[in-house]
Amino acid sequence: MSLKVGDVITFERTFTVRDVELFTEVSCDEGSHHITPDEQGKLVIQGLLTATLPTKVGGDNNVLARTMNFEFLRPVFTEDTIRCEVTIEKFEKQDNNRTSIFASFLCTNQHEKQVLRGSFAGVIL
Repeated sequence: MSLKVGDVITFERTFTVRDVELFTEVSCDEGSHHITPDEQGKLVIQGLLTATLPTKVGGDNNVLARTMNFEFLRPVFTEDTIRCEVTIEKFEKQDNNRTSIFASFLCTNQHEKQVLRGSFAGVIL
């Protein structure tokens, strides 16, 4: 993928109970709200699991992150479909044969409510 300033990369993911179970196992984030369903039978997704959405762009483009900023705006639950829009704000070649990148992102749920926003910066190796 060839990125440039102004590009907007959009994708969606629906979180499942299995996603929460796996993330709980790896992260050891075992808050009761992550392992005990609410009155509707849903679990609250770990914030950092939700934050994997914008990091997908980094993974897809071989970005070595230097900073990541997350603002968690509202909870995400199992069965929620989250749409993530990542906007490339800075993308420039450096003298050391690397490319610096800065991107902002906004994640919304299926009800068009904002759930997460922030930014990340790093270099492309």
